[in-house]
Amino acid sequence: MTAPLQLPQRSGTGGKLLAAVLTLLAFCALTLLSISAYLLYRALAPETTPIRIAPESLLGDPARIEYLAPDGTTRDGWLFPGRRGAPTIVLAHGYQSSRADLLPLAASLQENRFNVFLFDFSGHGNSPGRTTLGFAETRELLGVIATLAQQPDLDPERFGVWGTNLGAYAALAAAAHEPRIRALAVGSVYDHPEMLLRAQVDRIGLGTLPLVHACTRWGFRLVHWSDRTTLPLSATIDRLGGSAKLFIRPLDDPLLGEVTLQLFLRAPEPKQQEVVQKGGYVNMLDTEKRSYEARIVSFFLQYLPVTVSR
Repeated sequence: MTAPLQLPQRSGTGGKLLAAVLTLLAFCALTLLSISAYLLYRALAPETTPIRIAPESLLGDPARIEYLAPDGTTRDGWLFPGRRGAPTIVLAHGYQSSRADLLPLAASLQENRFNVFLFDFSGHGNSPGRTTLGFAETRELLGVIATLAQQPDLDPERFGVWGTNLGAYAALAAAAHEPRIRALAVGSVYDHPEMLLRAQVDRIGLGTLPLVHACTRWGFRLVHWSDRTTLPLSATIDRLGGSAKLFIRPLDDPLLGEVTLQLFLRAPEPKQQEVVQKGGYVNMLDTEKRSYEARIVSFFLQYLPVTVSR
């Protein structure tokens, strides 16, 4: 009798290898997502130092002015009074900074009889919440201007804004919608909030990992889905023909320096450009700060002259 045919047993080596590869891929994907989520959180919730200064203790006799933030909460800023009926300069601080860092600049402007307003963006200084790297900050700046326009003794139609990186983006974006912003002094500008996100990922040192930038960018877009149609500044800067503009180009930050230059070249007149060694006002030496402040004051005096009281 013929023995039954014996089929060869299929080896389980191939299946085990496939399972191992899939497990490794899943682990790598989970690791990538975890790293990207951490980087996104770090960018949107930067470490900042709470302000422990009472405005009553400051020179210049500042007053607390309340305004409504985009998230519906009431916040306050400090208004340093100048000449009655004079224009107001709003100082918009940079990323990981606060209004307290801008007190010397505020003093220089107030000495020249400007009204000066300081406040903290979300997630900075004493303001709660998280930063949106420019989206909500633009709306917050517009709310500040609207509130100040209702204050007695201030010129309701003439405002200037100074800003750096985060504040500079908000200043240019807000001015495209607010004709009462007559003069802008902006430095270390970026074209879109995603550009600042990329810069922060690179500064942490993990931007060289494969797909990290792509994952953080898509996570940022999901978090801020309602702002997905926001155009870059380069697409709206031609609307600023009614505002005088001073672009301050830093030499110590090649990326933002180049973007600042390109926006300057695309901006309509009137416009000016200033090149500085350091883009961060906070980190300047005292002599550098005095020179910088003099340039800012000169610009605003030229385009927002302080008039006699009404």
